[in-house]
Amino acid sequence: MPQGPTAKRVRRTKAEQRAETLEQILDAAEYLFSRHGLHGVTLRDVALRVGVHTTLLHYYFKDKRDLFEKVFARRAGITSGRRMEALERYEAEAGDNPTVEGALHAFLDTDLDLYVEGGEPWMNYAAFGARASNTPEGAALMDVYFDPVVLKLVSILKRALPDMPEEDIFWGYHFVTGSLMNTLARTGRIDRLSGGLCKSGDFMAVKRRMARFMAAGFLALSKGV
Repeated sequence: MPQGPTAKRVRRTKAEQRAETLEQILDAAEYLFSRHGLHGVTLRDVALRVGVHTTLLHYYFKDKRDLFEKVFARRAGITSGRRMEALERYEAEAGDNPTVEGALHAFLDTDLDLYVEGGEPWMNYAAFGARASNTPEGAALMDVYFDPVVLKLVSILKRALPDMPEEDIFWGYHFVTGSLMNTLARTGRIDRLSGGLCKSGDFMAVKRRMARFMAAGFLALSKGV
């Protein structure tokens, strides 16, 4: 087979070209939505970032809301699926003795690892999800894609804390997810407050601390402290 400058250029099929264009559009929209939210971005903004005409976006998406939902869905199944696998694996390994910290490590660490391993595209999705989760549109999508894995975590926490009121379990989860979303947003506030001692994008530093910190909160609630 010829190689080097004289080799024939392999032609991509139209389907491959469309798939590549679609990914470029989703990447651009993900980046813009992560910084400006649904209502701070126009289809024209996305088209300009990709370098295409706005009419092309209408070929792939019904409207901006449809684009927003497609951006959300593209990676949601991956992160939700990985966390579900981690929780099920932990549940099997723990048997009759699950712990709060063990369950939280499975839920939190798996997600943080994904963003670090995935590089900037996944870090953009992290910020996008954090911003979206605090909007009615994003919350509705969270219900669809993440409720099963959240309820799996809650079920393990209930077994780890059998005497804890169910209400407190759910409040505890609420505090965990609030902390996680604040982390994923990478606002840079902790950088400024700490004088650079802490970095909002240092997810490995968060991973070393968050599950242990949150587990202590659950245990404090269970003791009525």
